[in-house]
Amino acid sequence: MSNPDSSNKNFLNIHVLISHSPSCLNRDDMNMQKSAIFGGVRRVRVSSQSLKRAMRHSDYYRQNLGAPSVRSNKLPLIADHYIHALKDSFSVEQVAQAVSWIAGKEGIEADVKVDSVAPWAAEEVAYICQMIIDAGEEADPKKLEKQIAKSSKPFREALGNTYDIALSGRMATFGLMSKMNMDAAMAVAHAITTHPVDADLDWFTAVDDLIIDEGEVGAGHLDTQEFSAGVFYRYASINLKQLQLNLGLIGNIGDTETDKSRSRALEIAKHAVHMLATVTPDAKQNSFAAHNLADLVLVSLSDQPISLANAFEAPVKKEHQGGFLTPSIRSLLEYWQNIHTGYGLDERTASFLLEGAAEGELPGQKSSLAELEQWLEDDGVKQGGTDQ
Repeated sequence: MSNPDSSNKNFLNIHVLISHSPSCLNRDDMNMQKSAIFGGVRRVRVSSQSLKRAMRHSDYYRQNLGAPSVRSNKLPLIADHYIHALKDSFSVEQVAQAVSWIAGKEGIEADVKVDSVAPWAAEEVAYICQMIIDAGEEADPKKLEKQIAKSSKPFREALGNTYDIALSGRMATFGLMSKMNMDAAMAVAHAITTHPVDADLDWFTAVDDLIIDEGEVGAGHLDTQEFSAGVFYRYASINLKQLQLNLGLIGNIGDTETDKSRSRALEIAKHAVHMLATVTPDAKQNSFAAHNLADLVLVSLSDQPISLANAFEAPVKKEHQGGFLTPSIRSLLEYWQNIHTGYGLDERTASFLLEGAAEGELPGQKSSLAELEQWLEDDGVKQGGTDQ
């Protein structure tokens, strides 16, 4: 039975404002910054794919959530990876058989590929290897493969332990993997600047030290790189019931959640909030070092996903003696209040502001990101917050 003190709100909305110093965090096929037209002006953009990859490959993810999924369509490389990763528990033959069944292929020869790049989880490979061991050497391989395909619940539980798949989902059409497709529990928007951005060009050279020693002048290499700076709005929403289903904590989306299953989903969601506030894509970071942390984090437990991107549909204007950050914070909070009041939203909200003051009181303001994360893990009911 659910805790009567629980917020019982199924959606977590996460809003982040982060000011990036000069950088080029995400590029297109022409090596230019990704961008988008919003409100009639050009904004610099960081794709959701880039943000999610940065999160799952971050040190924080590994320290708190374990190894992420592996994404590839090259079967021999996948097999080699898991043969090495699981060598202490399973034989080469067992891992190879498990990988071939998941892929729906008869073998893992050098030129074999699956239909698409898909996320693979060590836990699901290990689960099938264990099923092979438990069945014994006399088991019929075809019958065992069909048995595994039917036993979806333990398979799902094994897969759910790879949290980036539980959050981002998986869609595949081949082999046993097609039996374990998951709807994403987390939706991530493309991050955009809150204001127009005119890109700068860095004209750079690489000096050839050895030709200088020979008395020659000039560079060994010349090139240009687009870059810019700006305040970015990041938004994500997490469907907590879908996350519980993906984690194997409930059997169907309509099942009644338990305190334990909701608590586990909130714990994973807390880590997602932390990464959205602190993790930055690593593109060109050796050249720009734009390792910036969030300036504002606003989260709400709500009955529906709600983006606040339209707070910036009219581009934020730079203050006379300041930048874009403070007016961006003000615009976000004013729009949140308008949406909240205009639609009579019933939500629990908390926030963390790194520095400076915005006009009006911040909803459920916390003194640190850690305190905000704890508020979320406690379901937004044990440490205050706002029910506006």
